[in-house]
Amino acid sequence: MKGDMTDRSPPIEVTKASAATPDLVAAFVRLLPQLSSSAAPPTAEALAEIIASPCTSVLVARDLAAGGSIVGTLTLVLFRIPTGVRAWIEDVVVDAIARGRGVGEALTRVAVELAIGRGAQDS
Repeated sequence: MKGDMTDRSPPIEVTKASAATPDLVAAFVRLLPQLSSSAAPPTAEALAEIIASPCTSVLVARDLAAGGSIVGTLTLVLFRIPTGVRAWIEDVVVDAIARGRGVGEALTRVAVELAIGRGAQDS
């Protein structure tokens, strides 16, 4: 799942993480304190477990004009209950240097598209 921000400059690309790469682990170390002063960033092993779970998708926003550096993340949680598939968006964080550029909007848009594609109701 990809989403491009082409109406803003510089461009932001949103993709679904497929592995706990060193740059993704480092991004969580840098970004998570901007979201929560009490939460410890996940280890590489914990992040790999989150990414491998069929119930979670970690979305990553990259600044293409800055060599693809990670400027935001979002975690999408999908689960089935008797009345259907539900989705939660959690732990959205955009780096302070990238705020106001539509990064959070791009992450959220891709998350909603992914959730609908997996059966969640758009309400």
